[in-house]
Amino acid sequence: MSKSPIAWLKDVADHDYEAAFNYLSLKFDEKRAGESVSRMKKADLISRRANDILRATGLSPLPLTDPGVQRDLLKVLNGEKLSPVLVCDQKPDADIADGYHRVSLAYNIDPFMSVPLRLG
Repeated sequence: MSKSPIAWLKDVADHDYEAAFNYLSLKFDEKRAGESVSRMKKADLISRRANDILRATGLSPLPLTDPGVQRDLLKVLNGEKLSPVLVCDQKPDADIADGYHRVSLAYNIDPFMSVPLRLG
């Protein structure tokens, strides 16, 4: 098994939970957004392929020319580790609560790359 070109942190950065809440509070009321973030905090860290994450959420990958994807690419090139992704499984659809740029970067490098995430 070859080593991933992206180095990942062992766990989600604390500020990513706040970012997830801010995003989810635009889609849901604050109570529901908070409950989703609480579930993600308690969930085990798992890995899924970048293409599967995007398919399950109905999202298309952002291009390498996207400023957020470029920012994450520069971090990788500078040897920094990226934070695992937060995926909200609220019905009717799953959504990337935080980490869309990171999943897109992984997909653009290798669609089958394993991406660590918390699902909740």
